[in-house]
Amino acid sequence: MIVKLAEGDLKTKYGTFQEVLYYDGQKESIALYMGDLNAGESVLCRVHSSCIFGHYFNSIECDCQEQMDISQQLIQRAGQGIIILLDQEGKGNGHFALLNSVRYKRQGIQQGAAYEAAGFKKEARDFSAAAKILKDLGVQSVKLLTNNEKKVDTLSTHGVEVIGTQEISLDAKLS
Repeated sequence: MIVKLAEGDLKTKYGTFQEVLYYDGQKESIALYMGDLNAGESVLCRVHSSCIFGHYFNSIECDCQEQMDISQQLIQRAGQGIIILLDQEGKGNGHFALLNSVRYKRQGIQQGAAYEAAGFKKEARDFSAAAKILKDLGVQSVKLLTNNEKKVDTLSTHGVEVIGTQEISLDAKLS
């Protein structure tokens, strides 16, 4: 179950997007989109999880804000696309897990392994809400801005065709 709570436009430095707030009975999720998505085919799509370090505190140890910026720029250039923001801090483990994993990450351990070293799941996120939101907005197929196979598998399993992926390259920042 996913319920649309509210919607409106949001002016950003990358243009005006439409924002739709959803609720699944436990958490809120946000769809931020540009262009006509109804019966949309091959829509650029970023499924993005919340990140307190990157989005609020501008951490230099995190690339989440840069991924969000690049996604918005790519959507602006295409004239159509969607970002779905899910409340899944710390790869779904929460901020407590993120704080406890930092010392391992600073030792050079990749983020997923750092969570495991701190006693949490490597990947605890659930992307099924994103599929429900895409269906509600009439999106038929997406080109996913990710290199995460779990996102691809979850969307596909829930009836959203993923026609391809595009990794967000932080080295090739858009200007």
